Amino acid sequence: MNLLLLYRGPLASCNYDCPYCPFAKRRDSRAQLTADREALARFTDWVAANPDGDMISVLFTPWGEGLTRSWYRQALVRLSQLPHVERVAIQTNLGGRLSWVADADPARLALWATYHPGQVSRERFLAACATLRGYGVRHSVGMVGLPEHHAEAVAMRELLPESTYLWVNAADGHTYDAAAEAAWTEIDPLFGYSVRPHDSAGFDCGAGETSLSVLGDGTVRRCHLIPAPLGNLYDGSYRAALRPRPCTNATCDCHIGYVHLKRLDLHRVFAGGVPERIPAGPPPTWGVPGEPVRSAAAGRTPPR
Repeated sequence: MNLLLLYRGPLASCNYDCPYCPFAKRRDSRAQLTADREALARFTDWVAANPDGDMISVLFTPWGEGLTRSWYRQALVRLSQLPHVERVAIQTNLGGRLSWVADADPARLALWATYHPGQVSRERFLAACATLRGYGVRHSVGMVGLPEHHAEAVAMRELLPESTYLWVNAADGHTYDAAAEAAWTEIDPLFGYSVRPHDSAGFDCGAGETSLSVLGDGTVRRCHLIPAPLGNLYDGSYRAALRPRPCTNATCDCHIGYVHLKRLDLHRVFAGGVPERIPAGPPPTWGVPGEPVRSAAAGRTPPR
């Protein structure tokens, strides 16, 4: 079996203070950091042991910034060197040093990077991307689609290599009229998937079948957006719950959720790059007929 594990431990601290993020500049206590480090070590050991003999991909989705912590860098290097790990990726702002990627296998390591104007200079972020290219590390780059960031997004698209996918997430609670959607779609042809919450109740989803959410204590859920547990990773109780099933939420407006919604066929669009959000080829123009433009749902956790 091929499994994608979305791991989220206790870490909640971040080195940035983005105004659209509730975790901005949050500090973890020493005890919280120790708990996060121990939980990550346990998870990494489990993946290395691979008790069920699966091909595994891992996407780290911390609330905070993982790459400023040595244990996340070490975990990425270690997992990238395992033959049964197809891909290991992390959501990051690229605010930490990147020399560690030289020790990783670039065939398996990937980064899901987000550029936050006002938190880092354009030049510094582009230099970090150039470092990743120099090491041959796959990465996508993204931004939050706030009106005041549009000019910066245009500049970023012009300055990044054409081969680097620049995605845009709809800003939490922000409404996009047709002109605004068109302007952002010129930057990210797939922006329409983010701007519309997708009807999901009753529709088949790979979450809970081939994609799982894993918490620091080993609790396994279908995805981060459905809290009901399927079991625990470490005692193997989750295994019996793996099966195709329809989504139980009314809508899905988060990429790490709706990418697995089978009716959208996004596993084809992102074939070979689902964990790091990299399309298999030039992103096609968005088109899911019959779904009106709507505001991103209020209360959604801002994307990384």
